[in-house]
Amino acid sequence: MYRTTVVACLFALLFGFCVASAKANEANEATKITFNNPVEIPGRVLKPGTYWFTILRDDPNQNVVQVWNSTRQHLLDTVLSIPDYRTHTPSHTIIKFEERASNSPEALRAWFYPGQNYGHAFVYSETEARDLAKRTGHPVLSMRDDIASNSTKPAKSANDASVVAMKNANVKAMNSNGQEVDKSQAIQAEPNQTSASRR
Repeated sequence: MYRTTVVACLFALLFGFCVASAKANEANEATKITFNNPVEIPGRVLKPGTYWFTILRDDPNQNVVQVWNSTRQHLLDTVLSIPDYRTHTPSHTIIKFEERASNSPEALRAWFYPGQNYGHAFVYSETEARDLAKRTGHPVLSMRDDIASNSTKPAKSANDASVVAMKNANVKAMNSNGQEVDKSQAIQAEPNQTSASRR
């Protein structure tokens, strides 16, 4: 039986953005999430509706997130993520968004599963990251466009060529000036590190 929780999300009050989730399977962190507004993820914009977020089942590092439709029968995206540390252990699902400019969808920054301090910070293509960083004024994780295009391929295993290419990508971050910077400016990788870009 699924336990329904309310997802804490940035800017919820400002933008009337409501998200609900249901915790399902701790092995693959399966989480059912409902978005009331469009949400940008690497490679696409999700329409308002219900989706499942899971970890690719045989990924030993648990850095590959898969986004499914509401019935979990159609895979929409396979996204590379890198660990993002959160000081306080969440008791419920946390979805973090980039700030958004007016008339643009929220961009998903990171997803934290209940009970885990390390979440999944999403890596965007260079083109997407450059645009997001310019709109938000904050560094955004990025990888080369040609490698990021693998996110739309139907990956079934961590050994699929598309997944291997993403996992071997050189992940950096793009700042608001369109310049590449170290990824540490977009995430907090360790408990004792801080980043000027962290909110």
